[in-house]
Amino acid sequence: MNNKIFVTIAVAVFLPAIFFWFLFFYLAPGQASVCFKDFCFKVEIAKTSAELSMGLMFRKALDQDMGMLFIFDKEALYPFWMKNTLIPLDMIWINSNNKVIFIAENVQPCKNLICPEINPGVAAKYVFEINAGISRKMGMKIGDEVVLSGY
Repeated sequence: MNNKIFVTIAVAVFLPAIFFWFLFFYLAPGQASVCFKDFCFKVEIAKTSAELSMGLMFRKALDQDMGMLFIFDKEALYPFWMKNTLIPLDMIWINSNNKVIFIAENVQPCKNLICPEINPGVAAKYVFEINAGISRKMGMKIGDEVVLSGY
C-alpha cells in the first residue's frame, strides 16, 4: 500500500517536471539543434534576409556548444565570407538530404575592405558555423549525416 502511494506521488511530482523540462529545452521558440554523430549543438537560426546577411558578424565569442544555422529557401550555391567577423570559424555546408557536402576549416576573420569568398562549388540548403577547430576535433567529414531539429 505504501509503495502505491509513493509511486503515485512520484508520478504526480516528476512527470509534470519532466514534461515542462522537455517543453522548455526542446520545444521553446527559437530553440534548435544541429546534431552530428553523438554531439548536438544549440543553434541560432538565420533565415530572414537580415539574419542571413548579419550572421555572426561582430561577435566576440561563441560558446563551444553553440553555432549558427543558415537556412536557405532552396538548394543552391551559397558562398560565404568573413567580413566583420571577429572569430575564426568552421563552416559546414549541408544539402537538402541532411548530408555534409563541404567543410571549410579554421576560416580566419577578414580585416580587409574586400574579403575572399569561401565557395563550396556544390549546392547546399544549409550552412552551419561553429568555432574553428571543432569540426576536425569531432572528426566531421563529407557525407556525414546531420540531424536538424527545432527550427
